Amino acid sequence: MPNRRRISLVMFDIALNLTSSQFDKDREQVLQRAQAAGVSGMLLLASDLAESQQVSDLAQQWPGVCYASAGVHPHHAKSVSPTDIATLKPLFTQTQVLAVGECGLDFNRDFSPRPQQEAIFEAQLALAAELKLPVVMHERDAHQRFIDILKPWRDHLPGAVLHCFTSDQAALKACLDLDLYIGITGWVCDERRGLDLQQRVKEIPINRLLLETDAPYLLPRDLKPKPKSRRNEPCYLPHIYQRVAQLRGESLVELQQQVQQNARRLFSF
Repeated sequence: MPNRRRISLVMFDIALNLTSSQFDKDREQVLQRAQAAGVSGMLLLASDLAESQQVSDLAQQWPGVCYASAGVHPHHAKSVSPTDIATLKPLFTQTQVLAVGECGLDFNRDFSPRPQQEAIFEAQLALAAELKLPVVMHERDAHQRFIDILKPWRDHLPGAVLHCFTSDQAALKACLDLDLYIGITGWVCDERRGLDLQQRVKEIPINRLLLETDAPYLLPRDLKPKPKSRRNEPCYLPHIYQRVAQLRGESLVELQQQVQQNARRLFSF
């Protein structure tokens, strides 16, 4: 009989919220499990000015494995002014800080006033354009304003990803028309809420696709056996790869190689 070899995949998780208190008791073990599962690199997301420093410090502890973003999430836009965004500049001199974000608009929860969200989003796009850095973006129930604000800046940005994409076909087309990368999470594994996304993921050109866990959120619902905890971890990224490969009708190896290439192209790690 032929030898059966385990396929070894190398994966990059483009969205990990490692500063979450859910990881306080076993942060190092979480990273060890991720590496053992084949997740060789992770981008730690920041949501405000203080967390930007925290994720930079964390990434520095795991060089070559963890990288960082620096930015202000729309939920926290009310806590800063556009001029405050410039205080992030020193962080980008550090080799582990690769991107601006997580920035964007969230008109679903409206934790910050919409005009303030828009101003802080644009200030971060301006910073990314000035520093020639990619952006990691968030958008929820704000599609048209998101596109309107981003479009004039797009040609000045080296790259951009809309992470945790869950929108409809028209929104996907608009994002692809701006040459965005599209980040797909374990939402695609949800048999209730993820049915539309399961169709959309087939329509994303393979050279624009990125995969992520957004851990500790969005635990894939179809994991078997089901974890005792509802906490998501980067070690579950291979499961998302398998589901997306199945939906797209591609080999797991082909998907892994192209998505890894996409991540390298965007983040230059």
